Amino acid sequence: MASFVDRVTLNASAGNGGDGCVSIHREKFKPLGGPDGGNGGRGGDIILVVDTDVTTLLDFHHSPHRKATGGRPGYGDYCNGGEGNDMILKVPNGTVVKDLAGNTLADLVGQGTRFIAAQGGKGGLGNAALSSSKRRAPGFALKGEPGEERTLILELKSVADIGLIGFPSAGKSSVIASISAARPKIADYPFTTLVPNLGVVQAGDTRFTVADVPGLIPGASQGKGLGLEFLRHVERCAALVQVLDCGTLETDRDPVKDFDIIEAELAEYGNGLSERPRIIALNKVDLPDGKAMADMVQPLLEARGYEVYQISAASHIGLTELNYAMARIIQDARNNAAKEEKTRIVLRPVAVNDAGFKVVANEDGSFSVLGEKPLRFVRQTDFHNPEAVGYLADRLAALGVEKELFKKGAKAKDEVRIGYGDDAVIFDWEPSIEAGAELLAGARGTDRRLESPWAGRYVEDALDQLNDDEISMQWEYNIANPKTPVIETE
Repeated sequence: MASFVDRVTLNASAGNGGDGCVSIHREKFKPLGGPDGGNGGRGGDIILVVDTDVTTLLDFHHSPHRKATGGRPGYGDYCNGGEGNDMILKVPNGTVVKDLAGNTLADLVGQGTRFIAAQGGKGGLGNAALSSSKRRAPGFALKGEPGEERTLILELKSVADIGLIGFPSAGKSSVIASISAARPKIADYPFTTLVPNLGVVQAGDTRFTVADVPGLIPGASQGKGLGLEFLRHVERCAALVQVLDCGTLETDRDPVKDFDIIEAELAEYGNGLSERPRIIALNKVDLPDGKAMADMVQPLLEARGYEVYQISAASHIGLTELNYAMARIIQDARNNAAKEEKTRIVLRPVAVNDAGFKVVANEDGSFSVLGEKPLRFVRQTDFHNPEAVGYLADRLAALGVEKELFKKGAKAKDEVRIGYGDDAVIFDWEPSIEAGAELLAGARGTDRRLESPWAGRYVEDALDQLNDDEISMQWEYNIANPKTPVIETE
């Protein structure tokens, strides 16, 4: 069973908001005391929180679907519904949150850093909050908004100062085991290391972390071997230490050739890895052949401008010098760049001149109203209540939807869709009906502009005549002249 997972897909579903309440205050000698319906409660959020005690995304690998609780509906006597409980998901330090398109939404670094992965829906307003001097006793309330549903990619990038890179069996795990308290798996076969290992090193007054990355091979940047999966773990490193095997028994390999191959893979991978400061560690000099090879290639690599150290992870030769060299680079990076662990959350603000919607003329002669505001208005509307539908018409008119439809050439009876795809709500537009339902006298729960035998009736009333197994229903709403539900039977 896998014990380390550094990339998962999270399906986050926030809680729905509670519906507002329609209630009229009643007491002795005061039968109609005014509206007192409370608001619905907010739905719970899905929140990612960095916890340094968590080192893997394994929990999300086993349970990728997470859903928060919804808000409670409002009650009479001005009682608001309870809020849904937020779901707190603990993630490792260094978790990057991306959408399905690969855009980075947040880079979570630092204990306690929080990011709202999915926001809970707002609770609907009760009729008490909807009342005004013109609409004194609303016979409707707003429905709660659905919670946000998002599919996110979580990637773990280890937070380390130094990254150990090199070919399989170059001795990287042995090096980190010798210079720190880390105890990775060590064996005499390639790809012994299957997951990154972190170790803490103390050199004088400088303490830093070192990451041991699984071995790289030619083509790692294109996905061969394990390199592509784990190169992300050295993206945050201030410097890289390339461990070269000077005691290899493979006749077609030499340290300089290995170095050039790894450098080419880092350049191909990108993300600035090829520009990081380098230290070269010539390992296995405790072997006679290894020492001879190191003495031969060290001048060649130093001529290229690199710091080169001869080491032996087995006998601890040269490890002290290597530790202080790494500490010097880390200290310089901290002093020059004032290196701090910073969280980066990407914000995409709405443009100042954004009206909140747009009207698109479709090829079939219909019109689509797209935008978060009109879609939110539709989601909050109870289409079984004619007064609520009339209130929707007023809100859309105040937003400027009717004026924009006129500009696009819409005519009476043209089909207007609000929303996207199959979830869009369809209307037959009637521009001759003006907004202002609160100015027309009528009973609560009705709208004089929507007088129809079907006004105020539930969809279920129309379905009682058919068997449940043969129903495939589509409901068309007409703001100006509601019509019978359209029933299609298969």
